[in-house]
Amino acid sequence: MRVIDLRGQAITRELVEREIPRAQIDVSKAAESIAPLIDAVRTTGAKALREAAQKFDGIDIEPIKVTKAELDLALANLSAELRSALEISIERVRAVAKANLPSNTKTQLGDGAFVSQRWTAVDSVGLYVPGGKAVYPSSVVMNVVPAQVAGVKSISIATPGQKDFAGRPNPTVLATAALLGVEDVYVIGGPAAVAAFAYGIPEIGLNPVDVVTGPGNVYVAAAKRMLRGLIGIDSEAGPTEIMVIADSSASAKFVAADLISQAEHDELAAAVLVTDSEDFIAQVQVEIAFQSAQTANHERVSEALNGQQSSIVLVSSLKDAAAIADFYATEHLSLQTEENNLLSELIQNAGAIFLGPFSPVSLGDYLAGSNHVLPTGGQARFSAGLGVHTFLQAQQLVEYSQSALSEVANSVIAIADQEGLPAHGDAIKARSQA
Repeated sequence: MRVIDLRGQAITRELVEREIPRAQIDVSKAAESIAPLIDAVRTTGAKALREAAQKFDGIDIEPIKVTKAELDLALANLSAELRSALEISIERVRAVAKANLPSNTKTQLGDGAFVSQRWTAVDSVGLYVPGGKAVYPSSVVMNVVPAQVAGVKSISIATPGQKDFAGRPNPTVLATAALLGVEDVYVIGGPAAVAAFAYGIPEIGLNPVDVVTGPGNVYVAAAKRMLRGLIGIDSEAGPTEIMVIADSSASAKFVAADLISQAEHDELAAAVLVTDSEDFIAQVQVEIAFQSAQTANHERVSEALNGQQSSIVLVSSLKDAAAIADFYATEHLSLQTEENNLLSELIQNAGAIFLGPFSPVSLGDYLAGSNHVLPTGGQARFSAGLGVHTFLQAQQLVEYSQSALSEVANSVIAIADQEGLPAHGDAIKARSQA
């Protein structure tokens, strides 16, 4: 990994973006390339889905909707050990989601003047579970559980078919869906899945949904961008990323393992270490060389760690490290210092923050109870990770009595007149004459 020395420099957003760039991903260009596919799904439905699966993956995805028997068989064949692990994950994610349910409010602004806010679930969601380089039953859990806790009535899953399973989805993904009681599962991958959710495919029993969530590659992100407005989305998820802030008290072995754990996701994954210790950098480099050589996904890890998106950054102080983290706005931020709590208070922008040596990011990927669908590419500056809130909408209820309206009538009319909208004021005056 390359080492960047930023000691003695003023930490600014421009500096961070220049010296710690992310992988080059052009969502706009990807959107151009998938536009014909999106239109084909809109106009020809299931035919376009079959053709896309054959063209891009070389598989036959019939039947596109997974049968109940297929789901039941996958669950029956799930090993007891893995089932137990998934059940623990489900239990913990569900507990956190329930704790995060927002409360309805009612505010009294005067005698007979009330404004309430209530939270209601969206009617339907489409949850995308990627395939490709890995199998993601954990993504089934992370998407489905908060939607269920929110009270969504209709939950559908789309996941790509696999050559290794004769064009069917990975059985572990199907088993996890069955474990959660989700029966509407479709063999659709990539941007075609997002389009199918947005437009609906009546011939396979898939109705248009209100919200689409879930991680995916740049083409999935591009489809979300193109169809946002027709559907709600969580975020345009990109390659995974981790930033670790560590000082000389940290374990080089732990930090190296954490960087490698995220690098194995994708060749474009970003792994960044920020530290104020030169000696610690040397220790971590030794550990990375040793550990990465032993890991099963060595080639993928090596490419990710040596890409422009990964680096080791030397800074003058942990305060500077916190400033870098805030400007970088990483998906996963791991704090392994003697001042974790203090540092966490200085950092506003991060998808999730992992405090201390025994809270590794990989714990959050599976069993921490937090959600692993998090904003990437700096989107943590303005968006949050997936959660129960993703599937809720806030509604305001306004209830004024005649006397409460009379109390503010002149003020409403004054503002309406200033804005050149006298009919607004007339609607108030009509009631004063009632």
